[in-house]
Amino acid sequence: MTGAMMPGPVATLAPATPSGLWDLVLTAPYVDAAALATAIAEEVVHDPLDARTRLLIRDSLDALRSYWGHARFNAWLAASPVRQRLRTIAAATTGPPGFPYLGHRIMDAIRPETVLQYLRELSLSVHRPVRLIVGGAISLILTGALSRQTTDIDIVDEVPADLRSQHELMHRLTARFGLHLAHFQSRYLPTGWDLRLRHFDRYNHLEVVLVDVFDLFVGKLFSAREKDRDDLRALAPLLDRHRVADRFLGTTAALRADEQLRKNAADNWFVLFGSPLPA
Repeated sequence: MTGAMMPGPVATLAPATPSGLWDLVLTAPYVDAAALATAIAEEVVHDPLDARTRLLIRDSLDALRSYWGHARFNAWLAASPVRQRLRTIAAATTGPPGFPYLGHRIMDAIRPETVLQYLRELSLSVHRPVRLIVGGAISLILTGALSRQTTDIDIVDEVPADLRSQHELMHRLTARFGLHLAHFQSRYLPTGWDLRLRHFDRYNHLEVVLVDVFDLFVGKLFSAREKDRDDLRALAPLLDRHRVADRFLGTTAALRADEQLRKNAADNWFVLFGSPLPA
């Protein structure tokens, strides 16, 4: 596959993980457990805390305990410099849960450094030039636009033969990193996506390039999967809506010609922005 690349490194977008406990809980489709623990510890030092914030802290602690299990939760709490304050708030805050569904959104987000380590180790087994065109969630995680769990490093169209033929290596890396090379079809990307690729990095003979974030956003608009809609919800505040609309109108004629795909896009756009598709 050929195509021009935009010059220079990929620009890092604003952090996908909101700052502050309230921002994290109210705006993020996914709540990373480690980020939640950090936000709790940072929030609790503020004084005075209103009743609603104390309730959020208590429910966040309960959600973490349920997700991590008692042993890990108790170890984290014991090591926290604000453990006594947290215990006091948890014991003194009574009443039913104010945030009963928080626990359903908690997950362990894949760390960008984990992906980088995977790619570096993968490159040790690459002995001639190989180009990885990465899209999907991993591309967004690497640029700081998204924070969530995933096991797939999505490659456009197909995993290069030099890599997919190394079955034992692929199995070992998946077992150790919890990641594996997958693929998706470029026909679900906007026209001209291959002219807007961004160079990310080079590891020995392995070159990694990323699909442009606006192309990924517009492509996900045509998806019916709830996971993709949640990704769109996380990305929408980071992207200029006018640029999104221009990319949508100028590059998706083939996708919009499919009635079901157009309906998916219309539904997603309405959920995100409360208006009909741009015309």
